[in-house]
Amino acid sequence: MRHLNLAVMGGVLLLTAAITGCASGPSFHQSSEESKSAIRAAEEAGTIESPSAAYHLHLAKEELARAEVLAAAGKKEQAASMLTRAEADAELAIALSHEQAEKTDAAKAIERVRKLREDNRLPME
Repeated sequence: MRHLNLAVMGGVLLLTAAITGCASGPSFHQSSEESKSAIRAAEEAGTIESPSAAYHLHLAKEELARAEVLAAAGKKEQAASMLTRAEADAELAIALSHEQAEKTDAAKAIERVRKLREDNRLPME
């Protein structure tokens, strides 16, 4: 009987430790600030120039708003998931805006090379 009580107490302690471990993740406020920071970075990266980057920035803002509503309703797991999605969309917006800027720079460089080649051609005699 005594071994059974010890086993039950051990199980309860393990369960308590597991629940405490799961609850010790980053707070909603901290995760929310990380998502907001990623959204600000995306806005500063010039996402307006790339339609796909602007779209993902828009999604990130919507997901952040949904996360706040879910958190207020006590749905913390769903809110945390939505914050993760918001941060991922903001980071994707940044990457897409950089891609657009790099494509523009590459096109300008190609045009400069083409012009230099034309300017350096010797006339045929």
